[in-house]
Amino acid sequence: MFKFRLMYLVTGVFCAAGGTLGAEEANKQLVPDFAPTNTTGWVLDRSFGVDDLLPPPNGGPGPVTFDKAHPYVPNGSGKQPTYRVADLSNPILQPWTIPSMKKANEEVLAGKVPFRARERCWPVGVPGFNAYSLVEPFFFYQTPTKVVVINQGGPEIRHIYLNVPHSKDVKPSWYGESVGHYENGDTLVIDTIGISSKSYIDNYRTPHTDQLHVVERWKLAADAMTVDVSVFVEDPGAFTMPYSAVQRWRRVENAPLSTATCNENNGDFFNEGLVPLPQADKPDF
Repeated sequence: MFKFRLMYLVTGVFCAAGGTLGAEEANKQLVPDFAPTNTTGWVLDRSFGVDDLLPPPNGGPGPVTFDKAHPYVPNGSGKQPTYRVADLSNPILQPWTIPSMKKANEEVLAGKVPFRARERCWPVGVPGFNAYSLVEPFFFYQTPTKVVVINQGGPEIRHIYLNVPHSKDVKPSWYGESVGHYENGDTLVIDTIGISSKSYIDNYRTPHTDQLHVVERWKLAADAMTVDVSVFVEDPGAFTMPYSAVQRWRRVENAPLSTATCNENNGDFFNEGLVPLPQADKPDF
């Protein structure tokens, strides 16, 4: 589940003394710069694929995608868009996950509007976060200890804590607990656990358990014009095997962070039986 397109980068101050690079300056050079300017943003690269997590290019177990008998056509493709019908023959699925997905498929084929987290203002969770920035952009704020990623639609906000281990006891939440580190000067590696089973893996309404573990690698291209995203997913409670997925973001400019509201003016005006918008008197977690 991004109208404008921008990522901000906030870094610490680094110093060099005596004309030579100090340790802090050297470390700075190892951090990929996801926001070269104050108006740099990232959205999904349409030339790479649709707004879903995609199967790994080299084969192997991959995410749930559409039923080949009912191809998914996204908005903006120049064709009549469709809703997603999940391919329930994907071998990663444990049997218990299929009945609810089958019911959702049947509702779509009967003409009902399916649940899609972002459209109903619910958090998209992880790893789905990587495939929802089709229009509204990602914004990155980087400090020496934490990376905050904001998608203005909703908004969606993630916190990634750098160079620390996971907590001993992680309380489940929409985005779980993400810890990360930089590699090779061009990649942010993120390890996430504690993702609430209230969320789905994807827009195909694939469920998961609290055993879900996701590792993401966001790799900035040498020309800083794209970010390749690779995702590793394992959940022994929901999937028969670990699997991988990919996506790509492209750089755009002149994209100031804007206020985007979701709940307001987003009711079920045509009585489609839509999932209610989230409301709470206190935080969910």
